[in-house]
Amino acid sequence: MAEDIGVRFELRGVAGIITLDRPRALNAIDHAMVRAMRAQLDAWAGDESVAHIVLRSAHERAFCVGGDVRAMAELGRAGNTEAARDYWRDEYALDYHIATYPKPFVALVDGLCFGGGFGVSGHARYRVAGENLGFAMPEVAIGLFPDVGGTYVLPRLPGWSGTWLAMTGARIGLSDAMALGLYTHHVPVTRWPELIDALAEGEPADRTLARFAAHAPAASLRTLFPAIDRIFAGGSVEAILLALDLCSAGSTEEAEFARIQAATIRRASPTSVHIAFQQMQRGAGIDLAGCFAYEFRLVSRLLAMPDFYEGVRAVLIDKDQAPRWSPASLEAVDPAAIAALFDEPLPDELVLT
Repeated sequence: MAEDIGVRFELRGVAGIITLDRPRALNAIDHAMVRAMRAQLDAWAGDESVAHIVLRSAHERAFCVGGDVRAMAELGRAGNTEAARDYWRDEYALDYHIATYPKPFVALVDGLCFGGGFGVSGHARYRVAGENLGFAMPEVAIGLFPDVGGTYVLPRLPGWSGTWLAMTGARIGLSDAMALGLYTHHVPVTRWPELIDALAEGEPADRTLARFAAHAPAASLRTLFPAIDRIFAGGSVEAILLALDLCSAGSTEEAEFARIQAATIRRASPTSVHIAFQQMQRGAGIDLAGCFAYEFRLVSRLLAMPDFYEGVRAVLIDKDQAPRWSPASLEAVDPAAIAALFDEPLPDELVLT
């Protein structure tokens, strides 16, 4: 039963409700969950009694902290890279299906929302943020990259904020996520039961959300957005680091921010940082399906490289926070080699229609 695999399904009135419920893993999405969600969404798409979809978490602490990358690393280490690739193929297809779903899709997001959690919520037609939201795409810290459509979404955020989020994995809260347009509405969590009831009774989603929406607080980073745009507009990873270092002198808020961002980038996988930079350069000119195809090429190739396994070890398994990256420095990464990861076709490309 679906209840046993970390996700539950319910038809309440005219609302199809998906509830993520894998508390020990903070709702990290594994392959069984991906398959179950896709099958249920396919069934509801053809069911005339279902007017709209609601996606939520059963737990306050987290909406979803990402895909089950630890399981994928274990598969890769065991030589079963095709099973890992199958997971990402199905995960990206699910995310794309949500983006193109024929019925209104409402994602209710509160608590931690990282990586794969954004994949199943960030492409929804309506993205509702609660007051305890903590959003991040932190993949560069584990030798991956901001995938699940991050190649498409992040470059389209205002200014150069997407490049900042991609290269640093920075976590932001409700106010900044709303200011950047990552979410369409803010509804206080205490009102979510009423909101779901209204949707179940058949009130149109846009009207319901307009009725329940509240004003989000002013962006906490509003005074830093000009610095983010100035620094992360650099034409290379090296230029961005140089700008951060030049900005780091002194005791101003901007200088402290720059020091933290520079240190964060230098701790991350050098290969992943270069990939994230190129994602942001390329993604703005490509449609969503093309961005997912790029991401599938990248993840397929990173399974044959060391940093993903080392990042998962250091952050999620041993938790020593001391990864040994290869190459070990940003300067040692060849941008042409990174470009080849994007540009060389696979024999089994991801094709989404």
